[in-house]
Amino acid sequence: MTIEEEICEEQKTSPVAGLASVSRVNRQLRLKTNRKGSVVSVVRELYLRNDVPCRSSLCSSSCDLNRDKDTLLPIDVSHYVIPDCQIARDYMEIWEMPDIRGIIFPQTVYNSVQYEGTNRQMKRLKNLLGDPRKGSILFYNEFHQSVYCERQPGEEASKWQTRCCYQVAKWFYHHLEGQKPIIMVTHDLTMVEELGYKTLNVFVLTMEDYLESFWQDIPGTMDLFESLKASLDVKQKGTEYLGYLPTDVLEAGIKSGRLIKGFLNVNKYDAQREAFLQRSGSSETKHDDSDILIHGMAHRNRAIHGDIVVVELLPQSEWRGQSLNLKDNNDGAEEEEPDTSSVMPNGKVVGILQRNCLDYAASLASEENNEVESQKSLRRADRVLVIPWDYRIPKIRICTRQIDTLKDQRFVVRIDSWELGSQYPNGHFVRTLGAVGDPETEIATVLVENNIIVGNFSDMQLQELPKVKPDHPWCVPEEEISKRRDLRESHLVFSIDPKGCEDVDDTLSVKYLSNGNIELGVHIADVTYFVKERSLTDLEAKTRASTVYLADRRYDMLPSVLSSNLCSLISGADRCAVSVIWEMDSDFNVLDVWYGRTLIKSRYKLFYEMAQAIFDGKMEEEIIAEIPELTEIEDQKLAHKRVVELREAICTLMQISRTLKANRKQRGALELDGMETRALINQDKNIDDIILSEHLEIHDTVAECMILANHWVARKISSSFPNHSLLRHHPLPRQEFFDNLVACASSQGFTIDTSSSKALADSLDKCVDANDVFMNRLLRMMAVQAMSQAAYFSTGSINRDQFFHYGLALDVYTHFTSPIRRYADILVHRQLLAAIGTKDDGGLTLLNNQELQDLCDHMNQKHRAAQNAQRDSQEMFQAFFFRDRSADSDIFVADAIVVQLRANGVVVFLPRYGLKAPVYVKNKEGKVLHIPAGKEVAEWTHGAVTRGENHVTVISRIGKQLCFTLFQHITVKISLEPVFAHKPNVRLELVSNKSLLHFVNAESSRPKSPPKDLFKAETSNIVENSKDADSENSLQKLSKEYGQSTVENSLYHIFESFQEMGLMPA
Repeated sequence: MTIEEEICEEQKTSPVAGLASVSRVNRQLRLKTNRKGSVVSVVRELYLRNDVPCRSSLCSSSCDLNRDKDTLLPIDVSHYVIPDCQIARDYMEIWEMPDIRGIIFPQTVYNSVQYEGTNRQMKRLKNLLGDPRKGSILFYNEFHQSVYCERQPGEEASKWQTRCCYQVAKWFYHHLEGQKPIIMVTHDLTMVEELGYKTLNVFVLTMEDYLESFWQDIPGTMDLFESLKASLDVKQKGTEYLGYLPTDVLEAGIKSGRLIKGFLNVNKYDAQREAFLQRSGSSETKHDDSDILIHGMAHRNRAIHGDIVVVELLPQSEWRGQSLNLKDNNDGAEEEEPDTSSVMPNGKVVGILQRNCLDYAASLASEENNEVESQKSLRRADRVLVIPWDYRIPKIRICTRQIDTLKDQRFVVRIDSWELGSQYPNGHFVRTLGAVGDPETEIATVLVENNIIVGNFSDMQLQELPKVKPDHPWCVPEEEISKRRDLRESHLVFSIDPKGCEDVDDTLSVKYLSNGNIELGVHIADVTYFVKERSLTDLEAKTRASTVYLADRRYDMLPSVLSSNLCSLISGADRCAVSVIWEMDSDFNVLDVWYGRTLIKSRYKLFYEMAQAIFDGKMEEEIIAEIPELTEIEDQKLAHKRVVELREAICTLMQISRTLKANRKQRGALELDGMETRALINQDKNIDDIILSEHLEIHDTVAECMILANHWVARKISSSFPNHSLLRHHPLPRQEFFDNLVACASSQGFTIDTSSSKALADSLDKCVDANDVFMNRLLRMMAVQAMSQAAYFSTGSINRDQFFHYGLALDVYTHFTSPIRRYADILVHRQLLAAIGTKDDGGLTLLNNQELQDLCDHMNQKHRAAQNAQRDSQEMFQAFFFRDRSADSDIFVADAIVVQLRANGVVVFLPRYGLKAPVYVKNKEGKVLHIPAGKEVAEWTHGAVTRGENHVTVISRIGKQLCFTLFQHITVKISLEPVFAHKPNVRLELVSNKSLLHFVNAESSRPKSPPKDLFKAETSNIVENSKDADSENSLQKLSKEYGQSTVENSLYHIFESFQEMGLMPA
C-alpha cells in the first residue's frame, strides 16, 4: 500500500477516560494499492500523549525511560540535524557517513521512506537507526501532543511533511532548553525562505548549504552530493523499469509456472554474452533443476549480475548451448563461430524483482572511450563512463565534477537506474580508493567488491571488555571458577596450531581412566563469557559475522584483546572454555558424553610440524629443545617423563582420528584433495615465493576431533531445540555438475559412480595412475567443483530429512569449534549452554525460528564474501609475484596439465602455482598455433582446429598436427597482461606440447631438473594447514605485523573454497 492522499478530516476528541494526558485524533487516509491502483479510504485513530521520550543525553525532564537500552543523541556534536522526507530518501548515503551523527528522524520521515521509498532505502534507514555508533534516533512526533501537526485542507503532502519536521525541530530546541542548535534540511526553497529564520537557533537549510557549512572538510562529501544530485536529475528525465511486465503479471506467471524466478549469474569468462538463471522456487515447466541460459545483452534486458529476475523461456527452436570457445572479456562481444555444448533451456528477462544494489570498484575508461558530455551536463558535473573492476558488471555512466582527479584512480560507484533504450546504467560516484596498482588500493578494491566493511572497534565497544595491562594480567574471578569444572590439574590439555598462531580457540586432551577407558576432550574458547548478548561487541560481531583473512592481513570479528589474549587458549594461562568430553572404550566407541563450562590450563602450544614429528619418533632431546614449555623444566627426568606423556597422548589422538575417519568413510564421507599454493610474504609485504602446501596426517587428526565435537553439539542442540537450533547443511550435488568429472575420468578408462557419496568416494579411490601422481588429485578437485555450497540454517526452516551433511556423511552438523572467528559458533555456544541448563546465563534469550533463519542468511552471505575476498587477494598477490620478476626468469616457464578441451584451446592447471588458465590454439584472426622445428616459440599460421570428445587437434597449413588430450602435460610460458580497469590477467602461451621435464631435457641450453623440483616447493617445511573441516581456504604465510593464524583446513576444506574457482561457468 502507498499513501496517495491524506484527507484532512482530523477530529480531536476529549481526553481518553482514565488517561488524562492522552487524547485521540481520527485521521482519514486514502491508500492506493500497489497492484491495481485502486484507492481505499481508511480511518485511523491516533492517541496523542506528552510522554514520548526525546532520547537525548541533554534532556533535563527525565522523559527517557530506557536510557540504558536505547540509543541516545550524543552530547559531543555541534548540532542536531533533522532531514525532511525527500532529503532522507534521496541522500541516505550521506546520512550513513560515520562523521555525521546526532540525526533525528521524525516518524513522518520514517513513514515516508517506508511507503514512498524503496525496500533498500528502508533497510538502510533501519540499519542506521540500529547502529549505536551513529547516535541517531527515531522520534514519534505523530504521537506527541505538543509536536503533532494537523494537515490543512488542500495542503500538499510534501508541504505538510516538511512542516511536521520543522515542528519537531522547534520542539527539540525548546525541550533541550537551547543547549544545541537544531538544523532542518529540505529541498523546498520556499520553506527555507519562510522558516529559515523564524525561530532563533532553529535553522532551515538546503542540503548543499548544510554540507558546505558543516561537512565540506570531509573528503569526497561534496562530490558525493553532486553525483547523487546529478543522478537524481538524470533519473527524473527517463522512466525506470519500462519494458518489464507489471508485478502482478510476474507473480501470476511464477505461480502458474509460465515464468521462472531466480538469481542472474553472469559468466565471468564471457560476461558480454552469457548469463545463467539459477532457479529459486518451483515451476511447472520441464528442466526444473537445470539452469537457464540467457544469451546476449538483449535477452538480459538491463539485468545485472546478482539481481533476482523473472525469465520467460524462449521457444525450443531458439534454444542453444553454452559456448565451447575460450573467451577473453577484453576482446569485446563480437559473435563467434557456433561451437556450443548440448542444447539447454534459453530464456529472456521480463522483470526484475530485486536489484543487487552494491558498491562497485571502478576506474575511468581509456581516453578514446570516455564519453565526456560537459556541454550537455548539469552545472558543475560532467558525465563519463566508468569501467567496473568486475567484468560481470556493465560500464556505468556517472556524473562527477572531478574527472581529472579520478584519472589513474580506483573509486567506488553505485548504480541508480537503467532507462529503457540506454546502453549503460546510470550511477553516481561515492568515494575514492586510491591509485590503480597500489597494493593498498587493490586490497580496498577486494573488500568493496565483496561488500566487506571493516574498521576499528569503537571506544564504547572496548570499554565493555576487561582492562588488561602487561603488569596486571586478567585473572578468572574466584566466583567464576566455582561455577566451572576445573581441569587444570586433572587433564593433559594442549593445542596444535599453525606457526605464528595467536588466536588459539581450541585445545585437546586425552586421559586414561582407571576402568581402562579413554577420555577425549575438545575444549573451545568460551567467547560467550566475555561477549554478552545484545552488547555493543556482540552487535559488531554479528554485523561482521566472520573474521576476514586476506593474503597479507586479517580483519578480526572480535577485538584483539579477546581474540589474541583473553579468549586465546595459550599455554600456561588459566582460561575459560566450553568443553565436550567423551568416554570411549578400547575400540574408540563413544560410551558417554559430557558438555559444560570448564577451566583449563593448556600445557603445550604445539605446531603441526612438531606434533607430527613427535608421532614420527623425533628424539626426546630434540623435542625438549624445541618446545619452550619443556625447555623451561630444569629437572631433566621430569622433562623426559613429560615427553613420554605427550607422545602417548598424540599417538592416541592419531589412533582415535583414524578410527573416526574410517567410520565416516564407511558411511560415505568424501575425502577430496586439492593442490593448494601459498604465497610466502615477507615483512616488506613482498612475495618471496609461491609454494605448494604440504599435508600432514596431524591435520586430519585435529580435523576429526573438531568434526566429532561439531557433530555431537549439533545432536545436543537439535534435540533440545528442534524448531530453532543452528545447524549446517550440505545439500546433495546436482548430477549434471558431475558431467565434466565423469568425462575426464572416462577418457583415462575409469568409471565414476555419482549415485551416492559413498559410491563417489569409492570411485575416486580407484582412479589411480601410477605414471601420473596428479591425475587422482585433479579428479578430486573436479569433484569439489560439482559440490553444492554448505549453508547455515534454522531447523524450523527446512524438513528434517534435509538436515544432513553430504560431504561429511553426518545426519546433523554445526559449527562450534571457532567462536573467535565465526559468529555462528557464538550462537551455537549459547544454544548449547541453554540446552544443558547452565546457571548464570545472563538472561539469555534464544532467537525464534524466523529470527535465526534471517541471521543465518546474513552469516551465509558474510561467509561467502570472506571466502571470495580471500581468493581474490590470493590471486592478486599471485599476479604481483609475476609482475615483480624479471621476464627472463625461469619461473615463467612451467608444467601444465590439460583439464578441459575447448573449440579454440584448452584449459590447463599449473601445479607449481595453483593456477588455472586458458591456452589458446586459435586466435581471433582464425590463425592456429604451430611450433616450427628447431624453434622454442610457437607461431601463428593458417590452419584449422578440430575438437573431439577426448582431444583437440591443431592442423597447420603444411599439415603438421598438434594434439592435446585430457591430463596431457604440456609446457607453457606465463606472462602478465596488465589490465588497467580490472585485476591483472595471467596469460599462458604454449611452449611445447610435451611436459616441462621432456622439454628441459630436449633443450641443451636449459639446465635439467629432476621431476620433484618441478612440482614441490623448496620451502615445503612451512606448512600452515589447519584444523576444522568444512571451512575456508588455507591461508598464506602472514607477516608478524598482524600476528595472524591460518584459516582451518582439512580433508573437506575445499568443498566451499574451490566452488568459485572451478571449471564450471560462473
